[in-house]
Amino acid sequence: MTTTPLADSVTHLALMPDFLDPLTLLGYFGTWALVGLLVVVFVESGVLFPILPGDSLLFVAGMLAAGTAAAEADGGTVVNFELWQLLVFIPIAAILGGQVGYWIGRNVGTAMFKPDARFLKQKYLDEAHLFFEQRGPFAIVIARFVPIVRTLAPLTAGAARMSYPVFAVFNILGAVVWGVGLTLLGYWLGQFEIIQKLLEPIFILIVVASVAPMFIEWFKRRRAARRAGFPAPPIDDAA
Repeated sequence: MTTTPLADSVTHLALMPDFLDPLTLLGYFGTWALVGLLVVVFVESGVLFPILPGDSLLFVAGMLAAGTAAAEADGGTVVNFELWQLLVFIPIAAILGGQVGYWIGRNVGTAMFKPDARFLKQKYLDEAHLFFEQRGPFAIVIARFVPIVRTLAPLTAGAARMSYPVFAVFNILGAVVWGVGLTLLGYWLGQFEIIQKLLEPIFILIVVASVAPMFIEWFKRRRAARRAGFPAPPIDDAA
């Protein structure tokens, strides 16, 4: 196999922890890389494990499917994908993850949300319910593009008793737009050698762009709290 910048970069994403480095993560799965990718997408889409590299993982999967490069896993196994596999199975995994998250929230209900909880606070549920009423179910689509939020959105939608048919429609829409869009973006950009050489900065940019909405929301709340004379809210409230 011809060595490429993308293949070489498997061991050079030094600024990212292993579990957030999509190349390293795919390398762990080896010949089961496609299955591992789909499991990560499923879990991050609503099954209570939000800290995973969903956006960058789809992007690099698309680059691998471009056929211009392949990442070598431990033992010399070549990680490669067919584009049609990604475009079919990623949205399915994302849809199923969101459905499971919704029914977890729907069946367990408010029991998961407590006033003093670290992550699933009662006020999050109250705000989610108000948010869905004000902005409509399209919030489910927007949430797909924000880490942590895309995991919590189906849970809060279920706990807040959003209409299931409405949730299902927008969950499918969000899963397709997110899964297909980021994969095709990686597939297209992966054909340019300059993109392969700038892989780490691109991943960092994706992460920054993904979490930016949370920091913007936190800054707005912080400024409003200061004007009202209240203590600044914690950063996790921004989710």
